Amino acid sequence: MFTILGYTSEISVAPGESMTCHVSAENDQRYQARVVRIVNGDCNPLGPGFRVVHVPTAIDGWYNGRRQRTDAGSYMVARNIAGMRQAVAFVANVWPTLPGWRLPQVVAHLATADGSVTLGIDAGALVLTVNGAGGSQSVALPASVLLEREWLRVVATVDPAAQVLMLEAVPLRIFPLLRAPFRRSEALTVPFVPDEGGDFYLSARPLTDGTVGHHFNGKIEAPTLLTDSGMGDMATARPVPQRLLSHIMAAWDFSREMTGTTAIDVGPRRQHAVLVNLPARAMTGSNWSGQSHDWRQAPLEYGAIHFHHDDLYDAGWDAAFTLTLPADMPSGAYAVHVHAGDNTEDATNEDYIPFFVRPPRHRGATSAKLLFLAPTNAYLAYANDSQVLVDRGAEIGMGRLLVLQHADVYLHRHPELCASLYDKHADGSGVCYSSRLRPVLNMRPRYHSWLGSHGSALYQYNADTHILAWLEHEGITFDVATDEDLHRDGLGLLDGYRAVMTGTHPEYHSTAMYDAMQAYLDRGGRLMYMGGNGWYWRVAFHADLPGVIEVRRAESGTRTWESAPGESYHSFNDEMGGLWRRIGRAPNQIAGIGFVAQGFDLSSYYRRRPDSENPRAAFVFAGVRDEIIGDFGLVGGGAAGVELDAYNKLLGSPPHALVLASSENHTPLTMLTPEEFLVTPAMIGGDESDKVHADMVFFETSNGGAVFSTGSIAWAGSLSWNGYDNNIRRITGNVLHRFLDAAPFAAPGAGA
Repeated sequence: MFTILGYTSEISVAPGESMTCHVSAENDQRYQARVVRIVNGDCNPLGPGFRVVHVPTAIDGWYNGRRQRTDAGSYMVARNIAGMRQAVAFVANVWPTLPGWRLPQVVAHLATADGSVTLGIDAGALVLTVNGAGGSQSVALPASVLLEREWLRVVATVDPAAQVLMLEAVPLRIFPLLRAPFRRSEALTVPFVPDEGGDFYLSARPLTDGTVGHHFNGKIEAPTLLTDSGMGDMATARPVPQRLLSHIMAAWDFSREMTGTTAIDVGPRRQHAVLVNLPARAMTGSNWSGQSHDWRQAPLEYGAIHFHHDDLYDAGWDAAFTLTLPADMPSGAYAVHVHAGDNTEDATNEDYIPFFVRPPRHRGATSAKLLFLAPTNAYLAYANDSQVLVDRGAEIGMGRLLVLQHADVYLHRHPELCASLYDKHADGSGVCYSSRLRPVLNMRPRYHSWLGSHGSALYQYNADTHILAWLEHEGITFDVATDEDLHRDGLGLLDGYRAVMTGTHPEYHSTAMYDAMQAYLDRGGRLMYMGGNGWYWRVAFHADLPGVIEVRRAESGTRTWESAPGESYHSFNDEMGGLWRRIGRAPNQIAGIGFVAQGFDLSSYYRRRPDSENPRAAFVFAGVRDEIIGDFGLVGGGAAGVELDAYNKLLGSPPHALVLASSENHTPLTMLTPEEFLVTPAMIGGDESDKVHADMVFFETSNGGAVFSTGSIAWAGSLSWNGYDNNIRRITGNVLHRFLDAAPFAAPGAGA
């Protein structure tokens, strides 16, 4: 498997700026590093071939490598807890999701100078353990107490003065069994002296090797540290009862400051804690009534956090070196190439770590008329996708045997690199956060996704390099920016470009991104939508943590998991998650078309429609007399495939838009998306339903602007066919050259 991997601190860097590069060498071997410009990342022999160009920088050279460790798992930690007296009691509401997991889990851990107290789960049993100078002692409740996804109030007490060690669990619901509280106590025989300055951990504990482990899987609500166990029945109330305040060391309220990474202590000592590795917030608590689905409207019903042993925000590797870009470095797609060993033919001995050089940050600093918008949110959404190994129905859906790559197998062996927004956590809950601060093995040149159609097809990053290679072949100057750039800079990023071109799969957009694109078009901008399934899911960026997005898969859409009831609002910004279509802003309003079908076996072709003869579209088909468009390509053998978008006036497609061509003859495995029907349909495949097709669309916008949309992820894979001599390349070139022309487009008159 891979002997060297890495990631960068930034995915988009302006000329003159710096970023750190983080590299792990499996065998502590030396390695070479250099920067390359990515021209084409696809190795398909039917295309132009893999091509990168070395760009000399100050990092060129040899480095001493070392293996770096990634510690996944989310937890909370509060340092130097004050207020300890003779007794220490921990109280919380707990909702375990893997109570019978094979490994021990820690619910809470208090470390003092002379010992520790740990509440955990071992072989399904709830166990309270005291470690002191004289040894250790435990008290446990039977495994039958902990039921998966059932709320319990847990009270754990260590009272040296009364010589009592007590553990109690109180069911908070009477379904599925009517059960009485469980309690077990023993005489405390291990000397234990509470002291000031102890560290408190929730959902994990520090290990002897310096890491943090034994993470809990499930929700925890209202964790509280008390000096009087007799108050335990009131300790999880929020706000804290007045008569309890004098007994409280700390009482954390997870409904406070929901968008941040600080757990707020509402007790008198304000001993706030830090949340590590992004446990899931905006989670329903034990008292959720179902009356509100927005956590801001009923904050006290969202006082729970869902912890997982497989959460990860930042891999935390030490920086290997810092790359400072030359002040005159052209905008484009680049990678830090690291290579270990002498065998240059072995891909497991090297890694290409992608990043993008964006245009300078001050206005007017670029002479390019075209901006290519790299859909990095989609790269992040699919980052380290593991469905190929865990989805038992994948081969049926693909219509073929799946071919595993080194990256797929490596990720299976290294789950600490964590999963994509299409995966589920080990406890079955959906992964709603994804970060780029880790090696992302399926965002690499040469990687062929299992989701690509017909085996040799590309998906995501390498599919987008088909567009970049074509632009270079055409000799067109362009800048590159990312979804992160658009979210941060808004309209200011797009303003000044004559045309903006998307990647093949711009699926995930924040509100700031959507608003910026709409404003750009309203001001007369030109958009070339070069793919399918665009503007589909709404995402949120974290206000303080760079490089992470959030998705809540609510209500509808093509999805591998769905948000639990009451958990459809983003924790990062309180916006309702789900489809843009479901909040009245369907992709049709931006691109003229919207997602209708997907299929990963074979791609098809387009047939011209009568609108293609309209004089308004004459420039599109200049030099193209063919009726059939794109019956060839690197992605499934055609230009219409993988994911398809179609025209629909009911969803906001402009009435004056021209449907220039539509695809046809799709396979039975190219199926309608679930939002396209209200009841189970009799016809959902491409061989039965005429709704399964892609539409090529053109329309004019206000102030001289225009939009051209291909409606297919596979489109870009046909650009290079036959040495770039084909009708897909010619149509795309015709549109781009016209869109770069300053002459304004004239919208058709009324009744046109």
